[in-house]
Amino acid sequence: MDLGLHGKVALITGGSRGIGLETAVTFALEGAKVAICARDEEQLRAAADHIRHLSKTEALTIAADVTKIEDCMRAVTETVSGYGRLDILVNNAGTAAAKPFEQIDDESWASDLDLKLFGAIRFSRAAVPHLRNSGGGAIINVTTSWAKTPPASSMPSSVSRAAGQAMTKAMSHDLAKDHIRVNTVCIGMIRSAQLEARWKRESPELTWDQYAKDPRHNIPLGRIGDTEEAAKVIVFLASDAASYITGTAINIDGGSAPTL
Repeated sequence: MDLGLHGKVALITGGSRGIGLETAVTFALEGAKVAICARDEEQLRAAADHIRHLSKTEALTIAADVTKIEDCMRAVTETVSGYGRLDILVNNAGTAAAKPFEQIDDESWASDLDLKLFGAIRFSRAAVPHLRNSGGGAIINVTTSWAKTPPASSMPSSVSRAAGQAMTKAMSHDLAKDHIRVNTVCIGMIRSAQLEARWKRESPELTWDQYAKDPRHNIPLGRIGDTEEAAKVIVFLASDAASYITGTAINIDGGSAPTL
């Protein structure tokens, strides 16, 4: 199926590794032009080499910190300057932070909200005029299935991501008139550097495959997901194949979430 992404321009925050990098590769393989931003320039160079190796195309790399408004504005401007337009924004930047409520101080709350919620707000605000100029487009906010039904000791991430889901729905109403679709993907246990560190810390005697299929994870599909499985859903939501989908939240968690 042709996803209609050839020649489209996608900007991915947190694009130097994990789901962000895999999403950039998937866009590039579908014929889209990609720009990736992250704070670490060395990781960005390695990511661009990886994209080039797999897709035979170049990626625009932009060192940017999503907690700084000037960096967000500059990243969008450089993308449009480099490619002439912007059609897709993937707000993926963020890390997992999970502690019991009483162990979280004000600084930790503020830092998490600044990174995950306000980072997406800043980038979206900068991107919307360019998406409108392109005749419409798509914004995909990467959140977590925890945000729908937060378990114990899941803060501050679950709260920041819940706010991101509410923002997704509100934005989808505001921007529909401009043919800009806004959706969120709710990530569960997907292989990442943080999850690999947890594996080595908790179960160093197991191979990754054994750890991924450990029944203690309580994943109905029986395993931890791979980054490309998340990337394919993100790319689909940005494509013409999803032209009538907006304001929705899709779980990518192997069935773990207790809610739809």
